[in-house]
Amino acid sequence: MTKQTLYLELTNKKIAPYAIVSGDPRRVEKILPLLDEYKEVSINREFHTYTGLYKQVPVTISSTGIGGPSAAIAIEELYEAGIKAVIRLGTVMGIGEDKLGKYFVPIAAMRHESTSKYYVDSSYPAVASIDLVNIMSDSVKEHDRQVENGVICSTDGYYTQMKESRLSREMNVDVVSYIENLPKYKISGLDMETATLLTIGKLMDIDVCSVTLATVTDNLKQTLESEIRKNEEMLLAKIVLEGIVKYHNLNNK
Repeated sequence: MTKQTLYLELTNKKIAPYAIVSGDPRRVEKILPLLDEYKEVSINREFHTYTGLYKQVPVTISSTGIGGPSAAIAIEELYEAGIKAVIRLGTVMGIGEDKLGKYFVPIAAMRHESTSKYYVDSSYPAVASIDLVNIMSDSVKEHDRQVENGVICSTDGYYTQMKESRLSREMNVDVVSYIENLPKYKISGLDMETATLLTIGKLMDIDVCSVTLATVTDNLKQTLESEIRKNEEMLLAKIVLEGIVKYHNLNNK
């Protein structure tokens, strides 16, 4: 393709076969020093995109902002430019006190967000690439951290489904009961993007997975200390980059 995409301003010459997407533009910028080299592709709205090399493996890194709609824009435009695999790197709300500080590489996600439903019926599963799940889970373990597989839930309403607010209390929106109801479905975490990315990625027939760190637990009962979170998020980036190298080697024997 010669014409660049609308928001991420991509062409097939500007991106790598593998992409890391993360909600926070500042998190993307913190990952860049881990690369051997990189170039800015574009800075447009919430989408900050760079392409570089890690251990001589090409990788594109882009921010998406918060939630399913902007994550869908990002994966759509990456696909338009020819991407082969997408890994979401970010944070997740762990459900249960034992989840704080764990790394999540879910095999699937409950589709409580709305964006994916505009692509396909809600009965369609949001499942991750098994190759990426296995590779990223191994990478977590190799860095001496605990990995949580299983199923998470993606939602649209942060202040209606993840954390109480003044308005949710005034309107009697029972955020706590919503969260407390999820474990009976064996849901171990909450975020706002994974289900969208897994669903759309499966429709595109590309490999997609999510690798996240539980920095808080339900309704922010617990939070990681600032310095611990900073260090663990950098480790998260290294875990994903090392996983991409393994994925590249697996597919280029």
